[in-house]
Amino acid sequence: MIIQSNYAPSSVPKGTDVAGLVSRVTQSLNGLFETHELSADARAALRVHLDWIQYKTSFREPIIVRRSVDRDGQRLPLTEIAIDLRRLDVSRLDAQLDAAVRELKDELPEPAAHPDRVYLDEFKPWRSSLIWPFNRLFWRKLDMWEKHANRGYEAALPSGGSDSTNADAVTDSVGEFWTLLRDLESRHQLPTEIYAMELGVGSGARARLWLDKFKSVDDDCGTGYYSKLRFLLGDYSPATLDTALIALGPHARICSAISLDATNPLKTFAFLKFKVLFVHLTNVYDNLSFDEIAQRDGQLSIVEVRPYISSAAAAGIAAEFNVAGDGLIEMMTRLLDYGPEAIGGEDRGMVFWKCLWSAIQMEERLRQLDLGDEAHLPQGVTRQAVEDMLAESPQDIRFHLSRGAAESFVNTAPLLHPRGYLQVLDVFVSSMQGYARGFRGPGKLDGSFVVWVNGAFLRAVGARAGFDVHFSPFRYRKGSRTEILYTTPRE
Repeated sequence: MIIQSNYAPSSVPKGTDVAGLVSRVTQSLNGLFETHELSADARAALRVHLDWIQYKTSFREPIIVRRSVDRDGQRLPLTEIAIDLRRLDVSRLDAQLDAAVRELKDELPEPAAHPDRVYLDEFKPWRSSLIWPFNRLFWRKLDMWEKHANRGYEAALPSGGSDSTNADAVTDSVGEFWTLLRDLESRHQLPTEIYAMELGVGSGARARLWLDKFKSVDDDCGTGYYSKLRFLLGDYSPATLDTALIALGPHARICSAISLDATNPLKTFAFLKFKVLFVHLTNVYDNLSFDEIAQRDGQLSIVEVRPYISSAAAAGIAAEFNVAGDGLIEMMTRLLDYGPEAIGGEDRGMVFWKCLWSAIQMEERLRQLDLGDEAHLPQGVTRQAVEDMLAESPQDIRFHLSRGAAESFVNTAPLLHPRGYLQVLDVFVSSMQGYARGFRGPGKLDGSFVVWVNGAFLRAVGARAGFDVHFSPFRYRKGSRTEILYTTPRE
């Protein structure tokens, strides 16, 4: 048995007896191995992963068992027990570990269905899992969710708000852009029309602050750049764009709001290729498609998940909404296809949506990847970028392959003017070693989720696309986990 700690001591609250918890887990497991006569081979193939999950809620139970299978679904010896020390209930520890060890002895080729769980789908990679229909529904119906939750989306973030509207950060962003324009003008290279873009505009609050500040600086300096500015707003939701345009007030006349897929801005803005001087995103990458990959003993496996809710939660929902058998799945499908209004009206539909989302959890397993499998690679990204990233990686590590972020990057870079740059505020893992120091999501939020972005992967992707990718801490708020990604052309 190998025990691996996947957290930094600094992430654990002071006064927490982590050493005592680890000792208790080890002693309990060793005793259970003897009780259940677990074979020496099974013990040797077992890894125990200790996590300290920073999110109040995630898609995992406090103790889970992860099997490993080959590409055909046949069981392999490697098995993992993952324990969230933060949510561990010591009074139930022995019973939960006993259930995990019993599961280790299950010899079926596929993890057996638990009798106390109602399954909502089959095992699939994260990129194809059930969270994405829920995520699309959330952004389509954001105004409805916020109304019934009595708070805005940003209040549900782990920090209680977004760093996007920090006044000092916006001021510095404007200053950097204005300095670029001044330099271009001094070289007689300033375009007649100055294109800037924000993707994932949310309420429009940041765009309004940025434009207010830019106009103020331009007026004070008498440079006349504001009259040449063409500011583009892109977002998935047309309703969000309408709200943002209203928030822009007097700046709306120089702005264009366009609905688009954040993973492929080039498709919408192809006419602006090599013309955009500045592209900004905040908390967009962390909500885009991803896979999880585990490297064990030099072998890569993809993490597959199977969504379920407990039988108790299913019984409660079934009783409240008078459904039985497959009726729960049918209602879920109707919700995802047509929205909460299709579940007996908006109010009743919102109750169903919230109950179901809060109850969803995921089983996990590892499926080995073979050298010819490229389904996990983002479109437009070659295997070489993954190999570049793995060259700096520890041998035994689990990490995100940020598919949507990588696709967005490679489909935004061609829009940039030769002196243009991309600026992204998000939660990044800027080196592969960072994955050994903490759980990086997905964490479950109000109706949505957040997953950290693999910055090391984006650095490798950027290098292959002709850009250096840099990261700097968000120094404007103490304790912020946000980092700022920005690009410079490779010489």
